[in-house]
Amino acid sequence: MSKKSKKNGRSRSAAEQDTPPASKQVAAAKDASPFKPDGKLTRKAYERALYDLHVELVKLQQWVQETGAKVCIIFEGRDGAGKGGTIKAITERVSPRVFRVVALPSPTEREKSQMYLQRYVPHLPAGGEIVIFDRSWYNRAGVERVMGFATDAQVDRFLLMTPAVEKAFVESGIILLKYWLEVSPEEQTRRLTARIDDGRKLWKLSPMDLKSYSRWYDYSRARDAMFQATDTSWAPWYVAHSDDKKRARLNIIRHILRHIPYEGPKRQKIELPKRQKPGDYIEPDFPYKIIADTVGAAAPTA
Repeated sequence: MSKKSKKNGRSRSAAEQDTPPASKQVAAAKDASPFKPDGKLTRKAYERALYDLHVELVKLQQWVQETGAKVCIIFEGRDGAGKGGTIKAITERVSPRVFRVVALPSPTEREKSQMYLQRYVPHLPAGGEIVIFDRSWYNRAGVERVMGFATDAQVDRFLLMTPAVEKAFVESGIILLKYWLEVSPEEQTRRLTARIDDGRKLWKLSPMDLKSYSRWYDYSRARDAMFQATDTSWAPWYVAHSDDKKRARLNIIRHILRHIPYEGPKRQKIELPKRQKPGDYIEPDFPYKIIADTVGAAAPTA
């Protein structure tokens, strides 16, 4: 081989070393994009955006505590629409003493005899609290109407009275935000089917969920009537399409932050104080019952 050929060979080799293979270039391009091929948000992009929003939610928490603000957030939607995951995304980095989640069980016989809203009112926020309702008094307009737990007269009265009641809430100083998560029938089917085969999610599939699944258009009519009667200027409904759960969570958290006039507190420099010296303290010879390190072992079964 000539010197020129050798030189050219070395040049090509160096160039090949500088240029990553096509497969790596494609992989890098995929990593750079915040979206998957199906248009949904990647986990990496989601977690990066969620980190920034969590920082803002902590600022909101501090503002609520300092000002004594009262915030009430309602989440409604079809089964499998992603209400629980959205609430978890909001609350996983804040204090449960400030962000309270209310998910009431079925009413007792005593509660059934009360004025309908009576069981919900005690859970409304006091000063310095953010209360999140995982389903709310709007059960009467949704599941109770569709499944026959309330009469038409009871539902009609609820829809007539609720705007005035919510106006009283708002005029008392409560910031009231109402969200409806809308999922497509195809995505709902996929999610509910996944619950059947996933032992971690079986608790999410109740007999009521199965009965409700077949009543898609009854729920659509109930939702439409609810919006028509209770979408007011002082307590409007906000709809989030949630087929892409990650995108829906980020959009909802951003919406919450935009609709609450919070201000981030001024941060003072924090330094850890010096830790005390042991003095006369002696570690006791106590027979501690240490939990064994079983990471990597087979999971226990019932």
